[in-house]
Amino acid sequence: MIYQRSSQLFAEAEKVIPGGVNSPVRAFKAVGGTPIFVKSAKGAYMLDEDGNRLIDYINSWGPMILGHAYEPVVQAVIEKAKLGTSFGMPTELETQIAALAVSMVPNIDKIRFVNSGTEACMSAVRLARGFTKRDKIIKFAGCYHGHSDSFLIQAGSGAVTFGTPNSPGVTAGTAKDTLLAKYNDLENVKTLIEANKDEIAAIIIEPVAGNMGCIPPVKGFLEGLRELCTANGILLIFDEVMTGFRLARGGAQELLNINADIVCFGKVIGGGLPVGAFAAREEIMNYLAPLGPVYQAGTLSGNPLAMAAGLAMLQALDNDREIFKRLEEKTAYLGAGIERVLKANNVVFTINRVGSMISVHFDANPVTDFQTAANGDNETFKKFFHGLVAEGVYIAPSAYETWFITDALTYEDLDFTIQAIDKVSKTF
Repeated sequence: MIYQRSSQLFAEAEKVIPGGVNSPVRAFKAVGGTPIFVKSAKGAYMLDEDGNRLIDYINSWGPMILGHAYEPVVQAVIEKAKLGTSFGMPTELETQIAALAVSMVPNIDKIRFVNSGTEACMSAVRLARGFTKRDKIIKFAGCYHGHSDSFLIQAGSGAVTFGTPNSPGVTAGTAKDTLLAKYNDLENVKTLIEANKDEIAAIIIEPVAGNMGCIPPVKGFLEGLRELCTANGILLIFDEVMTGFRLARGGAQELLNINADIVCFGKVIGGGLPVGAFAAREEIMNYLAPLGPVYQAGTLSGNPLAMAAGLAMLQALDNDREIFKRLEEKTAYLGAGIERVLKANNVVFTINRVGSMISVHFDANPVTDFQTAANGDNETFKKFFHGLVAEGVYIAPSAYETWFITDALTYEDLDFTIQAIDKVSKTF
């Protein structure tokens, strides 16, 4: 494939945008080469600025669960834009999407909309601290909750040490209140809680991790977290920015039958526009201003275009009770096909899959946390990525990201992808 136009555009972007991109993973630093600039997308396909068509497996990192330019969403945005794009005042639309979201998701009474997943998680932690009157939180290595200071923490020198900042600009004072745990390791969490008795406000976690590849929780892990939180007065926060309205109508809470205290949303809930949200039972949500003392605000929160897109998306998912079954079946079909061809070509690999999230790790051992995810062969992944792009298949340009399956993908698309992986893996 030819990427002359994309290369020109990237060179121009580097002059006026740091790194030439507005989100670091787009820069292709993990895989090398020049980022591909998209011109348009429809259904399961993207068209880049050089005229190449690509089958898309990132789908804007998750929101496009029904495919790009899904007609009801597009029309909802167009019609709403004709009436005005922003008011900074309440609209009926906000109540409509809030009521629908509350009806779809178990264990929540109220929801507040923000502009991104980062805002949702940041606000959820602030709310948890205000509600519990405690300062510390536990997060898990490899789980990404946005770029708020509290979340940019790496491991300290021991199991019960405080985290240290892994980004300049994050102060040690902020980092000291974030404790880092190992995903899928309940004993590690118990140790942290015991060492910080009555000081921990919340545990925040991706119930199915998607930022170290797709990593499901091992049996008993989330159930154990729920018990620990209940026993110690800690709020359990599920970051469902990826999994919400994707793994099931009610997200991971429904799929895994585990109730969190606060749930964060993004991606699918905005139908492709910038939207985040956080929700909880009434007792907790009423701690937010203007009812309670915990302050949170946003000029564009509840923006009518974003609300129109999100409402159209949630209505489509709510009305089609077979959608999640179809997505599961397509993802299972793709996973089985990838497994078949990689085995035939003697490639060392592990595939993780939950619902419509799937990832391929180039390591023979189980991938259950950030450390085991990091053991994958990144050089093989680079060849895999660029080989698939050359065949017309686009996956995330990082070994630490999940693939997102969309209902717009046909079985012919899946077969084409499997054949492309067969061809590429023969070159390893």
